[in-house]
Amino acid sequence: MEMIKKIAVLYGGSSSERQISLQSGEGVHKAIKELGYESELLDFKNITNFNELKIYDFVFIALHGFEGEGGELQKNLDDLDILYSGSKEIACRNTWNKRLTKEILKKNNITTPLWLETKLNKQLVEDGLQTSFFDKFRPYKYLFLKPEEDGSSVDIFKISDNESLKNAYQKCINPNRSFLFEEYIEGRELTVTIINKECLPPLEIITKNEFYDYDAKYISDKTLHVEAELTKNELDKIKSISLDAFEALDCNGWARVDLLQDKEKNFYIIEINTVPGMTSHSNVPKSGSFLGLTYNEVVQKIIDASF
Repeated sequence: MEMIKKIAVLYGGSSSERQISLQSGEGVHKAIKELGYESELLDFKNITNFNELKIYDFVFIALHGFEGEGGELQKNLDDLDILYSGSKEIACRNTWNKRLTKEILKKNNITTPLWLETKLNKQLVEDGLQTSFFDKFRPYKYLFLKPEEDGSSVDIFKISDNESLKNAYQKCINPNRSFLFEEYIEGRELTVTIINKECLPPLEIITKNEFYDYDAKYISDKTLHVEAELTKNELDKIKSISLDAFEALDCNGWARVDLLQDKEKNFYIIEINTVPGMTSHSNVPKSGSFLGLTYNEVVQKIIDASF
């Protein structure tokens, strides 16, 4: 670690998650300076040549959305032998795309809710939920409709009937892309932070909203993120399935694994985030706090896990 003196914090960008990325980057930048490193904040939208980053010993990626999590950035940094935080190109591509994530999880016998890939178009809405396309889910009370590629719960809808499907189509910010219909699992929503292949204490997310949507994540002050109450057996299981998913998707350094637990106490992987939020109220530093770790100490652990 003696070689690491000057760290660039890459943040911002142009995705729908820009505002969250700005908060994450500012928090990480402040922590890095307080930890004794030199540091500069760099907005990704101002980067014109990746060679600009070669003057830094290390790049901390606090860039959310496709620009930071889709794999292209990691490929460019690897091509220039620039050290950076988090997973490599392939893991990022596979986790950014929810269909690929689920296919890899299924191949490795890791439980994930059932899904179907679709296009969100007028024909789908006109045909409705009664077609044979939805037979694999029956019987069902709800389905989730979500983009195959996106973050921060943008364009995610809870579907119960043809009217809610029609409303989702009308409200969708960007319907011109691939979507997934996903099985609705009734139960608890949980998240596990992994740093250097070690699980931090799992969190349970409790929201007053219908589900953990964008408002519940970033706007509502009624959403709770609490240390999950789990039996020793449940704790062992959630850590095991989270690490299995982390390794099956070839993740590196750090990530956040999002899960559901059904009424029968079974765990299901929803997705893996290779560049989790690092705002002051994000799940990663919150999980660390239950081990007595400060925000700065969590940042240092992420840097250490990159080598």
